[in-house]
Amino acid sequence: MNVSDIMSSPVFIMGPDEPVSRARNLMLKHKISTVVVGDGEKMMGIISQADLSKKLAQAEPVWKRRPIDKIPVSMVMTEDPITIYPEASISQAGNLMLENNINYLAVMKKGLVGIVTGTDIVRYVSKLDEQRFDKKVHEIISDEPVRVHRHHTINHAIEEMEKNNVDEVLVVDDAEKVVGLISVNNVALNIVADADGKLPTKNIKMNRRSTSGGQRAYRYIKEVPLVAEDIMSDIGTIVKWDDSAVEAAKLIVEENSKVLPVEKDNLIVGVVRRKDLIRIAQ
Repeated sequence: MNVSDIMSSPVFIMGPDEPVSRARNLMLKHKISTVVVGDGEKMMGIISQADLSKKLAQAEPVWKRRPIDKIPVSMVMTEDPITIYPEASISQAGNLMLENNINYLAVMKKGLVGIVTGTDIVRYVSKLDEQRFDKKVHEIISDEPVRVHRHHTINHAIEEMEKNNVDEVLVVDDAEKVVGLISVNNVALNIVADADGKLPTKNIKMNRRSTSGGQRAYRYIKEVPLVAEDIMSDIGTIVKWDDSAVEAAKLIVEENSKVLPVEKDNLIVGVVRRKDLIRIAQ
């Protein structure tokens, strides 16, 4: 098999002046992670969920005084994306993604003919014969998971993702028990900074007792930053430490996820990432 056998074609294309909000809506509606930005037949760039999570959660001078739904995708997209030809092997595509820390490649042959993503490669792995390909989950997970406390701010979670070059963080409580997960999906599709780079906030009612043993009285409403537990996903689908890598790939495809928690002895001890599965797609 080669790239042409697993790529997505045709692709979703939008103009450079169309708003970021439309790209985000396309991703949500069609459960895709990338949209091509083009002018006529010319490809100008690609916008991905990773682009959204990194750019929309921070201030950019060129965005000042501009409503968020008026920001053109040309300001957020990755220009001149790395390309590959349709006859290339799946292994070559995976290596290019890993070497350049990206999740997609534009497939070109006298013009754009498709997009191949990390999900496409994971879907290929999910169809391998488990009897012939017998690697276990614990054999392929590569890095220790990054953890944030449930009361850490969203900014802190984003900073930890960027600092550690990961697409997710596990959310823990005071007892260090994993209670949720935040991925670039949570950030890109839910959290958008305003024109001054300020992330969404929430209002909480502050109260105190007027006298010892007295009735609680609401005194005022305080605006506070959103924290990890406000946008985290629950720990739902998991893979076991000794599950097959093929089974993990199947679950990631079914859940349309980039990462799945790994359980051992009833505890979440790590994560299996899409890149772990891309690495073994030889």
